[in-house]
Amino acid sequence: MFDIRVLIDRMSVDKKEHIMHVAMELFAEKGFEGTSIRDLAQKADVNIAMVNYYFGSKEKLFEQLLAEKAQFMRTKIEAVESNETLTEIEKLDHIIDGYVTRFLTQPNFHRVFLQELLFNQRANLHQHVLSLFEKNTKDVVSIIEKGIKKKQFKKVDPQLTFISIVGTINQVMMSKEMCNTLMHESVEHNPYQDPKFKKRIIEHIKQMVHAHLIITTVS
Repeated sequence: MFDIRVLIDRMSVDKKEHIMHVAMELFAEKGFEGTSIRDLAQKADVNIAMVNYYFGSKEKLFEQLLAEKAQFMRTKIEAVESNETLTEIEKLDHIIDGYVTRFLTQPNFHRVFLQELLFNQRANLHQHVLSLFEKNTKDVVSIIEKGIKKKQFKKVDPQLTFISIVGTINQVMMSKEMCNTLMHESVEHNPYQDPKFKKRIIEHIKQMVHAHLIITTVS
């Protein structure tokens, strides 16, 4: 039997996801400060009241976008962490692949996210963003700690090792122009859509992590 309530719920979810998709595009294009609820409502072809109904404020909308991104990576990390067929270094390799791929998928939005972390203009939002990604950080750090305990890894600082991984990716994301300069590419080139550049980042980070972590035996 057809249930009209199911259809209404599905339409509501679709509308909410549509608003979030448009919001991500606007934040990426104009930044957090440059995007207004009015801009969003106009581009999404909905009224302002609907945006407020679903999210309450621009800050809450931004938080929800980041929550979905954090959850996406959390699912990936948990799947890797629970895979008993992988060694700890193989788990880290998979996580590096995931982080680089995720960041390069929406580079402009990730720059907005990084700017919010760097400038800390809204204390509540800043703290909420940190808490969203805290579980992901702990899970990756846990993998490094297990590698140390199993004597597969050197006795390094697990937290700073994770920061080094993410910090390298963040630095790449901060400036397309810097990437093109280092790569000797023209200003028109988009490194974030270049599969060779993606491969180069992934291989570089893995090389750093392997050299930093893996205990080499002398025969």
